[in-house]
Amino acid sequence: MSLSAEDRNRILKASLRDIFRISDKEYQRRIWIRGEGPECDDFVEIVCRLFQKAESILEEPKRYGLSDIQLHVFKNFIQEFEKFSDVNDLPQLFIDTPQWTKITLMAKKVLEVFNYQN
Repeated sequence: MSLSAEDRNRILKASLRDIFRISDKEYQRRIWIRGEGPECDDFVEIVCRLFQKAESILEEPKRYGLSDIQLHVFKNFIQEFEKFSDVNDLPQLFIDTPQWTKITLMAKKVLEVFNYQN
């Protein structure tokens, strides 16, 4: 089944929304660690959602309208985030590490090249 342009747009926007959450340590402390609302989310959910959507985007980046630079930055971020999430799953233990700071900065770069505003 082929996705419509509207479906692809929705998938890309949802991915960028998750990347925004990965870029925002205050969101992570409030939602992932302290469990305050109103959002209901956690690190493992973000990982699952993002990788599922990223797979679709990376299979057909031109159909999602990605420029070469967007594809490069997005792909690099997904690769690094995958390496990180393979060995980390408790934000309380990693949120203040240099490795997580690197991931949050890479996420901000993705948002920048996509001109994403939350």
